[in-house]
Amino acid sequence: MATNPPAGDGHRNGAVRNRTQFQNPNNSIWYKRDPDTGRIMDGKSDGTKFKGVRREKS
Repeated sequence: MATNPPAGDGHRNGAVRNRTQFQNPNNSIWYKRDPDTGRIMDGKSDGTKFKGVRREKS
């Protein structure tokens, strides 16, 4: 099992695999996408990016 010590400090080492994120230019919401199916997994309405998820090129 991978560890990112110290536990509870709010960061990870490396990116989340098999996910990408992009920002909708119409409403400034960041969305996570599953690259295998292309389906949107989640969105953040506060305007901030997801931590540790790579960004898609626009």
